Amino acid sequence: MLARVTTWEGGTADAIRAAGEEMKSNIPLGPPPGIKSNGITMLVDPEGGRVMVIALFATEADLEESEAAFKQMNPPEGMGTRTALDIYEVAAEARV
Repeated sequence: MLARVTTWEGGTADAIRAAGEEMKSNIPLGPPPGIKSNGITMLVDPEGGRVMVIALFATEADLEESEAAFKQMNPPEGMGTRTALDIYEVAAEARV
């Protein structure tokens, strides 16, 4: 499994909170069209103006096939500037 980790900085607290609420409301709809993710986590620090989104992918092919859709997406107004995009192998994961 792979994790695509995207970080934004410089957002406003209100915009970050709104983006988090929007993400929560969209989760039951599943991934956006073209995104072959099998899980997502959004971490926010509204007062610090930071957001991190971790999208999980079962295979490298799923991640690669999703990149075109990611490139067409824009973060909500006020979420800040993307400062990093990294890919990690998921060595372990647990939810209790």
